[in-house]
Amino acid sequence: MALVSNPANASHEVFFEETRVAAGQLGIPIQLFRAREGEEIDRAFREASQARADAMLVFDDPVLWSHRKRFVAHAAKARLPTMYGYRELVDEGGLISYGPKREGLYRRTAIYVDKILKGANPAELPVERPTKFELVINAAAAKSLGLVVPQSVLLLADELIQ
Repeated sequence: MALVSNPANASHEVFFEETRVAAGQLGIPIQLFRAREGEEIDRAFREASQARADAMLVFDDPVLWSHRKRFVAHAAKARLPTMYGYRELVDEGGLISYGPKREGLYRRTAIYVDKILKGANPAELPVERPTKFELVINAAAAKSLGLVVPQSVLLLADELIQ
């Protein structure tokens, strides 16, 4: 399995370590590709294809999100099942995403901004983690890859894009 990480995103080191441990327990070999710009993304897909990766996981990241059309196009061209942290990539034609519901994140951000504008010290505000996540599957992308998504996974999906 190929993993794509933005080297400028410190949280990706944590994501990678957790993924490495889980993959090791399942006996899945992984290879990390670091990318943050167009050419690096192109290279990651080229090298993942050369390494004969069976699947790819793109860690969620605003910079990588900005290249969503490039990711989806490369994954389709390489016929590489790819999972994303943002549903917008599935809306663009990607296979599957699992990540926090962004609307909730935006609401919480607005609440924090409001508190800060009213005088709260940002250093004293608690760190929050998302609590609501969504699984989105693109049935057309699965079909184009020749994949049959198990019924048990389809039932878990919050949304199935036809």
